[in-house]
Amino acid sequence: MTSVTNARIRTAAGPVVAVAATLASLGFAVPAAATPATGASSVTVPAGFTAAIFASSTTLTKPDDIARLGENLFVAFQNGVGSQGEPAPSGRTTSTVVEYNRQGREVAHWDLTGKIDGLGADPRAHRVIATVNEDGNSSITTIEPERGEAEVTHYAYSPDPLPHGGGTDSVTVRGGVVYLAASAPATDAHGSTAGKPAMYRVEFSGKTAKLTSVFTDDVTATDLVTGAKAPLNLTDPDSSCAVPRTVPGVGGSLMLVGQADKQLVFVRHPGTREQSASVLPLGSEVDDTTFTTAARGTLYVVDNATGQIVAITGNFKRGQAFASAAGLSTVDLSSGRVTPFGSGIATPKGLLFVPADNGDDDRHDG
Repeated sequence: MTSVTNARIRTAAGPVVAVAATLASLGFAVPAAATPATGASSVTVPAGFTAAIFASSTTLTKPDDIARLGENLFVAFQNGVGSQGEPAPSGRTTSTVVEYNRQGREVAHWDLTGKIDGLGADPRAHRVIATVNEDGNSSITTIEPERGEAEVTHYAYSPDPLPHGGGTDSVTVRGGVVYLAASAPATDAHGSTAGKPAMYRVEFSGKTAKLTSVFTDDVTATDLVTGAKAPLNLTDPDSSCAVPRTVPGVGGSLMLVGQADKQLVFVRHPGTREQSASVLPLGSEVDDTTFTTAARGTLYVVDNATGQIVAITGNFKRGQAFASAAGLSTVDLSSGRVTPFGSGIATPKGLLFVPADNGDDDRHDG
């Protein structure tokens, strides 16, 4: 059972050293104590874009997911902990959620036992939600940044063990409903995972997180390239997100990445009688995927290898899909082609787009 260390610290001096990027066009200000952005020279982006280091760490390692709650950003550092909670080579057993303000300075941090592989924000309940241990021994924790000593709550899953036999990964919140990716499904005697939940809906009650299957990994889906209908055969549910309505063709759906399967799965009206699914076969594996909701804004990219969070600004195409692949890439939603977007981000993981007007496109049609 995963436990939680309630280690909330609000101080400018913490385990994370933040380096602010000068993004005057978006209203960012560089604090007096900040040092100039470093490392950005090794990151190249296409003409019309600028890359700068928003934040980095000298003591925490392996950052992964990123989420936004209010004006602040939250990043999960895995610190080398194993996928079932095994201690890191250093002996460390905790991952760390770090809260940053818009200038890239640490506001607070929390240590959670296990490897954080899913991080999401629920603005209606003003909480951050983290899952640990994507391959097994998994559980979930909520963090409410403004609630003092009562801010961290750890939940055990029900049912336990999980019906799909693995762990939980990505956290997506849409309209107040919390969804989790059902990662690392166990195979049967014939090596198949068919019929197992691919995504869960979560309801929190007391210290229990009740899970309900949304759809299974063999759901019938329409191929967005060929138009053919066939059952999926997902073996690696991983990242997920709510697709903004502005995205052509798939706007308003719930998206799940089949990472090793090289697929993006889009589900409309998830968990209802009107549910329908479509699938986009990809040219290569991708991890986290996000969409731009405005022509001007900032794309935050977490580099798992360097421990840096890179901020990319410029003239984006509204509704563009970005993905973490061998490097930061774009995805053509009509063909599934994955194309590198610049270079120098060694191991991109979590992605987050924030519009320049600080607004959110959280309007979805089901």
